[in-house]
Amino acid sequence: MNIKLRDPKEIMKLSRLGSFHQSKLSFLRSFLNEFKNWEYKRDLFNLDKNGYGEVVYSFKKDKRVYSLVCFANSISDEDRSDRVIATKWDAAFTLHDGIPSKIDIQRLKNEVPKQEIGRLSYKELTLSRANKSVRVFNHVVDNLSKGKQPDLNLLSKVGYLYRTTAVYGSGKFGLADRFRIKDRDEINGPFRLEMMLVYLVRQFTFDQVNHVAYNKDPKKAVKLDLNICKNLGIGNSTGLGMAPFIVNHPTLLNNWIMCREIALQKIRQIKKVDKKDFNLFLECVTKSLTNISSWNTESIYQQNKIKSLLKNVQKFLNFIKNHFDFKTDYSFNEIYKWLDKNTCIECTEYIVSIMMEPYDNITKPLIKLMSSEEEKYFNIPTEKNVEHLRTIIEEKYSDILKIDFEKKENNQNFWFISKNKEEPRLADRYEEHGSELEQPLAIARDITKLYKKLLTVKNSLSMAEFLSNNTELRHVIRRAFILEKFPYSEIQDNTISKNTIPIDMLRLKLSFFGALKFDPRSDKWLRICMFQGAPLPNDLKNYDEQWVYKTNF
Repeated sequence: MNIKLRDPKEIMKLSRLGSFHQSKLSFLRSFLNEFKNWEYKRDLFNLDKNGYGEVVYSFKKDKRVYSLVCFANSISDEDRSDRVIATKWDAAFTLHDGIPSKIDIQRLKNEVPKQEIGRLSYKELTLSRANKSVRVFNHVVDNLSKGKQPDLNLLSKVGYLYRTTAVYGSGKFGLADRFRIKDRDEINGPFRLEMMLVYLVRQFTFDQVNHVAYNKDPKKAVKLDLNICKNLGIGNSTGLGMAPFIVNHPTLLNNWIMCREIALQKIRQIKKVDKKDFNLFLECVTKSLTNISSWNTESIYQQNKIKSLLKNVQKFLNFIKNHFDFKTDYSFNEIYKWLDKNTCIECTEYIVSIMMEPYDNITKPLIKLMSSEEEKYFNIPTEKNVEHLRTIIEEKYSDILKIDFEKKENNQNFWFISKNKEEPRLADRYEEHGSELEQPLAIARDITKLYKKLLTVKNSLSMAEFLSNNTELRHVIRRAFILEKFPYSEIQDNTISKNTIPIDMLRLKLSFFGALKFDPRSDKWLRICMFQGAPLPNDLKNYDEQWVYKTNF
């Protein structure tokens, strides 16, 4: 059966992109799979009785070593902030290429806690910082020091002991440039080193809390139960700073979505589904109900999405158990068609992610295709003419061209960089000042502007000639030519509309990271949990790859 890839004009709508969930293609899961056979060690543990000092962890295979260097500091409650502009954190981290010497550690001790105003070297690959969830951390310490395990109800509501903010890489602040390391097989995947840092930071949080509890009462203290550790992750606060990324990296976005769509296509094309594979799929869907039911948020918007997802997944399971025979030819295709017709978008995309669980043979080859050498596609083919470009826009942006930007609500917002917060922000152009500082992120509006201009000039005019008089449209001309080759590279929606929900853009990217339990704090920022339920470093050599659906305190 020849099943086509899903239409980009359908898939690249924000309402659908904002309904994506983690899958076997997600970066944190592919990281675990890649590093499961590496040797893990805690090489240095130099914390005082209050948990302040230095710790080093490493992954080693053959002659390659990656070391996480951690610095835990004492800060006041007033200094604790999740903002990127904060200057103090409970802990700061860097991933070092190789084994750090004593001189390296001293150098890093002077620089890493400073974060952006520090200076790293080519020996360092990633940089981050994190703050305690003070209420949870102190609760765990108090209980462990008395010989008791902490309150599982509290832990399940929060899901972590620490919350990271930014994780930097690729040459920032003196870190190693990507070209130095991009050819290493083990990190041939987006954000793999960032995932390693966050994973090892998670282990640091357990070691620190055990250490502080022990020093509080050496005679009574117990260690945090390993099953509880496994079911705690690392929190993260993410704001609008993440949203421009998916606009500014079109070929990378295309490769992420394309691999997901190819995986779905290949699974739908399986004529005879093996019973073992189908049972694994069904087991993951069934067990995931626990995760959906324990997904906590105060956001009414997200609560409604969770209720709808739970209701629709239960409806799907009822259909599968009572009205479906997996022995039907192309049974996953039949399942997909039923989902598309009978459930909400979020449920459809949720089940699409779970369909991948039995099929390593499909997902593993795709993982290596999820990076992009973006500079290869940066040049505009100046020999092409106006007619060629106009045809691309008419074919690829047809839904965009239907938007009337003369209407106030379609031009309501503008993106800018906040001078105070040093992050991208979204503002109402009719109520707030600063629209003259607008960032070039209104692609739908600018494509429409470009198209109208193309209608006024000769079809035979070359791009070189057209650009000489319309240089302000260069950014969208480039995008149109990229979209010609990369069908999933463009969001097919208006990112400045009054009705735009910015966290849909955040959720899209975070789903590919492998985040769980999105918790919107407004329509512009949210909290997430990463690695919740993941195996601990000592268990990596033999772990259940479906751990993500089996979180259970």
